[in-house]
Amino acid sequence: MEAIILAGGKGARLRSVVSDMPKPAAPVGGVPFLLYLLKWLERNGTARVVLSIGYLGNVIRSEFGDRFGALEIAYCSEDTPLGTGGAIKKALGMCDGKNVFVVNGDTYFGIELNSLLRFHINNFADITIALKELTDFDRYGTVECRDGIVTGFQEKRRMMKGMINGGVYCLRGNIFDGLDMPDKFSFERDFLAAQNDRLRICGAPCGGNFIDIGIPEDYVAAQTLIPQWLEV
Repeated sequence: MEAIILAGGKGARLRSVVSDMPKPAAPVGGVPFLLYLLKWLERNGTARVVLSIGYLGNVIRSEFGDRFGALEIAYCSEDTPLGTGGAIKKALGMCDGKNVFVVNGDTYFGIELNSLLRFHINNFADITIALKELTDFDRYGTVECRDGIVTGFQEKRRMMKGMINGGVYCLRGNIFDGLDMPDKFSFERDFLAAQNDRLRICGAPCGGNFIDIGIPEDYVAAQTLIPQWLEV
């Protein structure tokens, strides 16, 4: 199996608690956050990962090199910011798999990837989004599904309960073939939402611990939670 990690995000909102660096390089439990993602991918049987790097990507490249345990590591560099969609599109050019996992570099969602892949294949999906159920939240938009098929995306608002995009995807390796997408675009806004009527986009409710380190309070919480969830 192959995976892409979107590791190019800036840690602008974390500057109050860490120095300016890519969010995946921010220390969690004394090691870079990205190390947990790589360990999780390795334990799920992933053989190769493409790290999509941009801002200060040399920090990540020098830290991890070309191998992590059983994982082969390749790098896809952005000369200019491409957005999440442009980064995925470019990185897919370095992948050979029929289906490829994509993982947000600032989120840990400890799901079983083989289960996600089976769901994806069994539902003949073009894209499958790993969904996480949350209660009493207003930080995330929600994903609406019927019988496993995504029917819509709702903007951020106060919700007592809802399914959110957990930041892990399984998608066809040739998903962008035949589509006139620009070099720079948002995967969530300009692709998932815009192509929902054209592509078979599925949502798989998944168990597993979840945290997004993109805001200072959750980054602080991650210092104790993630080392409890996953030993590295």
